[in-house]
Amino acid sequence: MFEQSDELHRRARAFVTAFEAKAAMPEPFDALACDIARHQAAHVEGFARLCKARGIDVTALERASQIPAVPTDAFKLSRVAAFPESDARVVFRTSGTTIGARGAHAMRDVSTYDAAALAFGRASVARDLAKRVPVLVLGPSPAVLPDSSLTHMIDLFVHALGTPATSAETYLIDADGIIDLESFDTRVARALVAHEPILVLGTSFAYVHLLDALGDEGFRLPHGSRVMQTGGYKGKSREVPAETLRRDLARAFHVPTRAIVAEYGMTELSSQFYEQTLNDEHLPHGVYAEPPWARVEAVDPETLTPVADGEIGIARIVDLMNVDSAVVVLAADRVRRVPQGFELLGRAPGAAPRGCSIAIDEIMGR
Repeated sequence: MFEQSDELHRRARAFVTAFEAKAAMPEPFDALACDIARHQAAHVEGFARLCKARGIDVTALERASQIPAVPTDAFKLSRVAAFPESDARVVFRTSGTTIGARGAHAMRDVSTYDAAALAFGRASVARDLAKRVPVLVLGPSPAVLPDSSLTHMIDLFVHALGTPATSAETYLIDADGIIDLESFDTRVARALVAHEPILVLGTSFAYVHLLDALGDEGFRLPHGSRVMQTGGYKGKSREVPAETLRRDLARAFHVPTRAIVAEYGMTELSSQFYEQTLNDEHLPHGVYAEPPWARVEAVDPETLTPVADGEIGIARIVDLMNVDSAVVVLAADRVRRVPQGFELLGRAPGAAPRGCSIAIDEIMGR
């Protein structure tokens, strides 16, 4: 029943394998993107309606740029999956903070997500680590938040990159949002004695709470430690400008600012994007790089046509790891292409961009 999907997953994971081996990609990006789009048009009703409304013959697709993008809000309003609900191995859900309903991204084969997330995450925040290191998470454990794609991704890092530790020693925020400063201090002290770097993973709002709790104090992390910062604030703390948060974290942890790496991802994707300051001290903060299996383009919010490099548009993201959902996703995040990657400039203000709204209507058959 799932032979075509399985083959597409195999081809998608081949991109990850090639990346890890520092080899050439196994096939053209556009070829796989178009084959995935044809699979989705045959099995995802909303996407088929979108293609029909746009007058797109999926059998004639040649480039990823020809594939219509599915707005992220579609994951809140309809089921975006090329398989029955009973065959979902995992369903990741959004926080539901924008339009009430929670978006759902169902996956039949989560191994493709796992391979891509771990490969690019390792390359972006742990490329130079020769062995496992202590991993501390300023966030809830999978037991507390089992349907979060971010929690799932972080747990992958904990098991693949971290030294053995209990869940209580690793996940330092409980179900009530309280940070366990004593456990944080204990694990940092052990690492200092062992002269081993630490990897700290956390959300922006968790770091703000930590900094508020510390005041003028701090945790001096061992040499070579690094910090991954991800996620927005979602009303869970006061918002702090990115450069201010980075500076304050560097001060509190006694690490260089280049060792603080931001990640950008979303529930509706299977790929993530990272700043590369840890790998190249000449690269600026605020610029995100794509893995070879994803592309981010800035498009006009009304016409959805590409804007020139250096101009601001909303994010149109091609993600080859999204085999069974939407290979092209349209987000309301504002981005700008620059030579090293793309800048993330926050959410588009006000209502959903007109281009997104029109696409939603077409997907829903209105």
